[in-house]
Amino acid sequence: MQLIRLVYREMQEINFHDDVLPLKDKLFRVAFRIILHREEAEDIVQETLIRAWNKRQELSDVKSLEAFCVTIAKHLALDAREKKDAQHVELTAEHDQATASTPYDQLVESERMELLRKFLSQLPETQRDVFHLRDVEGKSYQEIAEALQLSEEQVKVYLFRARQKIRQQFIKTDGYGL
Repeated sequence: MQLIRLVYREMQEINFHDDVLPLKDKLFRVAFRIILHREEAEDIVQETLIRAWNKRQELSDVKSLEAFCVTIAKHLALDAREKKDAQHVELTAEHDQATASTPYDQLVESERMELLRKFLSQLPETQRDVFHLRDVEGKSYQEIAEALQLSEEQVKVYLFRARQKIRQQFIKTDGYGL
C-alpha cells in the first residue's frame, strides 16, 4: 500500500499549499523546542517554507516531504541557537562591577564569575538550561516548562539540583582555597 502511495506521489506534482503548508505547525514545534523563542521559531518556519518553495521543482524526488522540511527547520534552528549563544548574555563580572568598589573586589567578583561558568559547564544539559533560563534570563517556571517540554515540578527539581550542585562546588572550592 505504501509503495502505491509512493509511486502515486511521484507521478503527481507536489502541491505546495496542500503538501507543505500543513507542516508549518510541526515545523514550529521543532524550531521552538530548539531555539526557545516564539518569534525566532516563526522566522525559522518562514525560512524553511521559503527554502522548500525554492526547491519545489525537486520535491517530487524527495521520499518524505515531512522529513525534508523538518530537517531544514532543525538545521536552521540549530544554526540560530549557535549564533544566539555566541551573542548571548553571558555571566560576566562587568554586570556586577557597579557593586564592586575596589579593584580587589572587582578581581574577586571576576574570579567568582569564572568559577560559576566552570561549574555551570559541568552540569547536565537540562539542569544547565533550566538554571540559565531562570537565573540568568529571568524566565518564569511556566515559560521554562513550555520551552523545554517539562512539567513545572520537573523545572523546579532541575533548578534545585543545579543550584545545590553549584553551591556545593563553591563551598568545596572556598573550603580548599582552590
